[in-house]
Amino acid sequence: MTPEHILLHHDEATLWPGGCGLSVPEAYERALSVRQLRLRRGEQPRGYKIGFTNRTIWDRYGVYAPIWGTVWNTTLGFCEGEGELSLAGTCQPRIEPECVFGLRATPPARAGLDQLAACIEWMAPGFEIVQSHLRDWKFSAADTVADSGLHARLLVGRRIPVAGLPVAGAAFDAQLAAARVTLSRDSHRVDEGSGANVLDGPLHALAHFLAALRDEPGAPDLQPGDVVTTGTWTDAWPVQRGECWRAEFEAPLAPITVRFT
Repeated sequence: MTPEHILLHHDEATLWPGGCGLSVPEAYERALSVRQLRLRRGEQPRGYKIGFTNRTIWDRYGVYAPIWGTVWNTTLGFCEGEGELSLAGTCQPRIEPECVFGLRATPPARAGLDQLAACIEWMAPGFEIVQSHLRDWKFSAADTVADSGLHARLLVGRRIPVAGLPVAGAAFDAQLAAARVTLSRDSHRVDEGSGANVLDGPLHALAHFLAALRDEPGAPDLQPGDVVTTGTWTDAWPVQRGECWRAEFEAPLAPITVRFT
């Protein structure tokens, strides 16, 4: 799969004929090449998504380590608690309730939890819509990386300044890790999870991602204003047009609702 072929399948929402046939390091190189194609046609990066931070679903998908991909101006939206998303142009979409961070500064080298927390301007509940261009979500880890980290859309809910939360990184992360979420479709409960599912806490997920990003040759570093969504607290669930989904996050995050068109 060349970068051009990957982007074509993305644009046309069509299935790949087979796996990418790459190793994970090669898949990141391919994903960065796809990123360059999207930049050349005018899309603007707005941050990153981290995937497969939830260890409880590793066996289900056969992927046993986190991955990451780019979030774009064309895939990112904001709401104050209730929003709409179009599923047009997505391929086998699924929904994931997540904690999203907005950065006010680039984290220093080898940043600890305290330093990471100091670089975050806000946090928010979010719905990431993920997709797979391999039939029935049967893929290798390298396939998920080459497939833009499975990213399709990101809806960010009410942003909460971190200034009023625990200053110490460990306390900040512990508060998020202890929080739970209930995911519902059309008022029927579908799943439950917690912040601890994502590598023991969203700030830990951010720390893991930052190290992985900086180890990848050619990958752009985090910048002030970037958003980073840190991984699903539940399983990923198939979605369809006309459905209404709600994630009831416990404090300090707020609930978020999305209707699909």
